[in-house]
Amino acid sequence: MWTKQPQSEAPSYSPSPVPPAPVASTPQSANYAARPSAPSARNVACLGETIEVKGKISGEEDLQVDGKVEGPISLQGQRLTVGRTGQLNSEVNAREVVVYGKVHGNLRASDRVEIKKDGSVTGDVITARISIEDGAFFKGRIEIERGKQNSSSVERESEPVTAGAAAD
Repeated sequence: MWTKQPQSEAPSYSPSPVPPAPVASTPQSANYAARPSAPSARNVACLGETIEVKGKISGEEDLQVDGKVEGPISLQGQRLTVGRTGQLNSEVNAREVVVYGKVHGNLRASDRVEIKKDGSVTGDVITARISIEDGAFFKGRIEIERGKQNSSSVERESEPVTAGAAAD
């Protein structure tokens, strides 16, 4: 009897702690799973092949254009991808610009510009880094902007000298 009672109590007692354990671990694992996916998954807006836009485009998410756009595009801190069928007649300002299609207008990218092998850019490019693949078309002027970190580090180097001179 003594053996039967703990067995009957043990199954009734054991299942009750088991459900709270998965419930407690589920939110933790859900939070853990949400954290890695958030940085790697970016919101990307898409304009399809048949879409034509005339006017200003601005936003705070990445954009892929496969249609036609006439007008300025401003995506501060974001990535603009011009697809193979994309045609832009635009002044572009973004963090990163990747061109597979055609762009007529100036590109300003704080990080980098990539012109892929079938891509075409007619206009000036201002960026920190640029990549133009073999077979790509580019007509315009390129200006490489030095990163703000370089200029601030030069200022930092000169500040201690000034501070040292002031202390004497």
